[in-house]
Amino acid sequence: MPGLAKASLVMILLLSGFSVFAQESADKIIAIVGKNRIILQSDLEMQAGQARQQDPKFNDSMKCLLLQQMILQKLLVEQSERDSVRITDEDVDGQLDNRLRYFIQLYGSKEKLEQVSGKTVYQLKEEYRELIREQMLAEKVQQTILENVKISPAEVDAFYKKLPVDSLPFFPATVEVGQIVIDPPVSQEMNDYARQKLEGIRQEIVDGKKTFELAAGFYSDDPGSRDNGGRYDGVTRNGPWAAEFVAAAFRLQNGEISPVFKTKFGYHIIQMINRKGDEADLRHILIKPEVTSGDFKKAIETLDSIRTLLVTGKTTFQEAVGKYSTDEAAKRTGGIVADPNTGVSELDMTKLDPGMVLMLDSMQQGGYSAPHIFLTDQHEKSCRIVYLKSRTTPHKANLKDDYSKIQEVALQQKKSLKMENWVLTKLPTFYLKITSDYQDCNILKKWIIISNGSKNNQ
Repeated sequence: MPGLAKASLVMILLLSGFSVFAQESADKIIAIVGKNRIILQSDLEMQAGQARQQDPKFNDSMKCLLLQQMILQKLLVEQSERDSVRITDEDVDGQLDNRLRYFIQLYGSKEKLEQVSGKTVYQLKEEYRELIREQMLAEKVQQTILENVKISPAEVDAFYKKLPVDSLPFFPATVEVGQIVIDPPVSQEMNDYARQKLEGIRQEIVDGKKTFELAAGFYSDDPGSRDNGGRYDGVTRNGPWAAEFVAAAFRLQNGEISPVFKTKFGYHIIQMINRKGDEADLRHILIKPEVTSGDFKKAIETLDSIRTLLVTGKTTFQEAVGKYSTDEAAKRTGGIVADPNTGVSELDMTKLDPGMVLMLDSMQQGGYSAPHIFLTDQHEKSCRIVYLKSRTTPHKANLKDDYSKIQEVALQQKKSLKMENWVLTKLPTFYLKITSDYQDCNILKKWIIISNGSKNNQ
């Protein structure tokens, strides 16, 4: 069953999500699992369309793999009934809210999402509720099956030795870097100026001299909402919002404007547009206190002193991060920078910005850069020291330099074999019928043979 080695169910669950586009293809049943769990041609086409968006190399020949994964999901859900596995309504609602929040951000607003899908957010939630529940049940059962699968160093070594030399991947140069970040402290004078400026803007809105929407477009320092009149739709209490922001928002009635309040981002006012329980559509204006050149100078001087402590061995990098860094996320990782998509700390040099590459090229492993001003991921200026923890040169995969990567591949293969054995063991106890259109799929032939054999013995 090579398909299971190529893609895990979790990957398919993440890929599938739910589509906001209506399916228009002619429909028919292409597989039945258990008593009444069906897979439609339109289901397969929808997931194939989403796979193409994720991977331009996807082609129709790969539909067999997708169908296998969809059948596997149905088998796992059938098993969840046998094992009395449950997913709460609250968990399903939370997952639905997360998916909808993603699509709202993708399309820019709730109204745009509803326009594109031709359905209200409520209708989308109800339409995909059972699909999400099914996906969560399948994932929970799979996690139970695989939770005790571990891999030893000896197994990793054996896996590596079995790989043909000409199939070993070629890895580009990578670096592992850390940084100590200090956001320049804002003077009290600039803090007071920012607050007074926003108080004046609020008063103009209250007096009817400007609309909130117009004032947000003119004055707000929030690039995420400024061009949309300060508007955010679908704000929830458990979203990615500062606690002070959520508290101020959900105290407001429709049409009401908040007093000026402060978060770590600056000073805010909010106008409630429409509140529906624990979800709200609102407008927002942010004024950030300006950081002066003198503030940056103080931060650079502080970092210069920290660098001296590091170079002379009077403190360790991790200790310095914990004591001095103003980046709370960095403190949790000991200051080591990781790829936000994978969590991996070995960074591909070809994917770093040219300025970072140029700086690292002139550094020795274990060295520290001079303090400098840089642009954060939020396009804000801050100050930092960069630490070059390790560096690799372009090379063929090997256990010395790439153990963690090879270990992960070996572990995934072991999990795939575990799932394969589980399916082959359980399949005779499930009803499975696949339409003739897909009976030639190589990765499904063993399943079909086992299933037909079990039906003949019934």
